[in-house]
Amino acid sequence: MDELAGKVAVITGAGSGLGRALAHRLGSAGMRLVLADIDSSRLNDVGGELDDAGVQVATLVTDVSKRSQVEGLADLAYEQFGAVNVLCNNAGVAVVGSAWECTDADWAWAMGVNLWGVIHGLQAFVPRMLAAGEPGHIVNTASAAGILAPPLSSPYVATKHAVVGMTESLFHDLALRQSKLGCSVLAPGFVKTQIAASESVRPDELKNPVPSSDPLMAEVGKYYADEVARGLPAEAVADAVHEAIVEGRFYIFTHPEMTPAFEDRFSRMVAGKNPKTRPLAASRDDGKSS
Repeated sequence: MDELAGKVAVITGAGSGLGRALAHRLGSAGMRLVLADIDSSRLNDVGGELDDAGVQVATLVTDVSKRSQVEGLADLAYEQFGAVNVLCNNAGVAVVGSAWECTDADWAWAMGVNLWGVIHGLQAFVPRMLAAGEPGHIVNTASAAGILAPPLSSPYVATKHAVVGMTESLFHDLALRQSKLGCSVLAPGFVKTQIAASESVRPDELKNPVPSSDPLMAEVGKYYADEVARGLPAEAVADAVHEAIVEGRFYIFTHPEMTPAFEDRFSRMVAGKNPKTRPLAASRDDGKSS
């Protein structure tokens, strides 16, 4: 898509962090926006900022893990603006822990937002975007943890690997249909967002009654929070997404220093070697994003 002005973008997880930065970046490109977030206060703040800047914007509090709510978001977008040209399935949460230690609630929350949120976005919007027959683009937010497999992050890694694979399959699905829709997968390393504070928006029914007392969990939680705090500004990632949409580029990698880790992982796969386990202090480039 080489012309975004006047077109319509839908962004989930738009109340803070990368979603907020995407809203401002695409709004500055002249796009009309439909923004969704589970946090009504943050969503209203972002909507007000953009309205003050002269951007046409509609907002809807949305839990992306619920298909009916994402369908409602699509209804709002088409009722308000009559089209959707760019879809950013961006909402995400972080869950720390080993596969056997994470509770069913941990897994349900991570899968519901990080994976089903993307699935619901595709189900609700892609048929209408295809039927319109207009050029468009879909951006699914994964993570470097969808390319690598950092420790003590099983739910997050599982969901983000799924998003990477699903988006690659989507690329082929659209190409085989000779569609005018393109797609990208965003896989950044650590980005300065609120993802380390995801617990603040965890639904009550999916909260754990007793926090983990494992000291290793506390250590890894602090490690990830510290790395997010010193991460790449969300605005820089939003710039990269805007560029990829305009250029029609599939892979969006924002941390070139992580390339050796990508290469090492895949070379070990091809050679049939075991993964290499490193201490947390040496795993800085294997982090979470979104």
